[in-house]
Amino acid sequence: MTEWHVEHMKKIVIKFVTGLSENATNWEKRQNKRYGKISIVCRQIEYDIKHGVTTQQVLTHIQDIQTQSNVNILKDESSLNRLDQLKEHFAPSMEKNFAWWR
Repeated sequence: MTEWHVEHMKKIVIKFVTGLSENATNWEKRQNKRYGKISIVCRQIEYDIKHGVTTQQVLTHIQDIQTQSNVNILKDESSLNRLDQLKEHFAPSMEKNFAWWR
């Protein structure tokens, strides 16, 4: 079952980062408006994390996307912004780790 969640996480990340195509149908636009927000995507990935995917696997997959030179994602500025948003959300920050100290 864990393998399914890993594959689901990978599909969700790729779908979010690529965004809509220029010739998207009205149905695809509606679905993206409803389910394509960063909060919804993070919630889906967190569900996968709850069921066996590690945060390190998520960050590794994001890093793999950034380092692949043959992916069309790297050519689009908005895709890179969405990729950075995901990385920022799942990357461990010092502020989160030491929040109890304040």
